[in-house]
Amino acid sequence: MDSREQVGPRVVWAVVESGIGPLLLAASRDGLVNVVFHATDAVRDRAVERLASRLDSEPVEAPGSPLLAEAIRQVEAYFAGERRDFDLPLDWSLISGFNREVLRELASGVPYGKVVGYGDLAGRVGQPGAAQAVGMAMGSNPLPVVVPCHRVVESGGGIGGFGGGLETKRRLLALEGVLPEPLF
Repeated sequence: MDSREQVGPRVVWAVVESGIGPLLLAASRDGLVNVVFHATDAVRDRAVERLASRLDSEPVEAPGSPLLAEAIRQVEAYFAGERRDFDLPLDWSLISGFNREVLRELASGVPYGKVVGYGDLAGRVGQPGAAQAVGMAMGSNPLPVVVPCHRVVESGGGIGGFGGGLETKRRLLALEGVLPEPLF
């Protein structure tokens, strides 16, 4: 056993309740590595298996882990309307290349309560005309909510797609004041 294994698991996870249903949060020693929507038992089990495969480490359920404590606190504060920005170390190891570049720009350049078009975001990373590729990057975002892919919309005013489902996207945008709250 090496010294890193002696200090605890390499990847820990917990499921937390949120205003959009249960979220699985996973963290490594480098930071938050994954957020998974609709974390029912079956979704959670698939997500943990996928993390084990991709990170070559068996994730351990550890809701009390110091690696997750701040992420859980900030996610809960966001959904309570008490936090607008996340200030967390992020582990970008599940994504690379253009997708990582786009998501980093999104995380740093599109604030709470604002939206950006797919094409506009492509232009921000020096790839005008790559709106469709930006859409693919949003779909591969391993850190939704924290890296706010819900803030990317169609230039013509449409809501666009969303891996967590359109109702989840609407609820996140309503939470941030971009859309009105649903009437029922």
